[in-house]
Amino acid sequence: LVAGALAFWATRSDRKLMVAAIGLVMGGALGNAFDRAVRGSVIDYLDFHLHGWHWPAFNIADMAIVGGAVGLIASSVLGHREANTSSRRHT
Repeated sequence: LVAGALAFWATRSDRKLMVAAIGLVMGGALGNAFDRAVRGSVIDYLDFHLHGWHWPAFNIADMAIVGGAVGLIASSVLGHREANTSSRRHT
């Protein structure tokens, strides 16, 4: 229900970055939820080691969620700047 509401709201937005970011977050979350429902767990298949240092394992869905979150933050910052710029022009 929440995903449907977000999708409806995002399609009405004229901000392409926000729409893409919400799509990435929703797609990643649904991908992980599907794996958990079908397989019982999410398979993390990207696992990096470098000179004794280990980065936490992750998968493509995790990358989509993080990329979407970064996109939402960027959209928020850019939207805030656009609002400030347009309000300065009208005063």
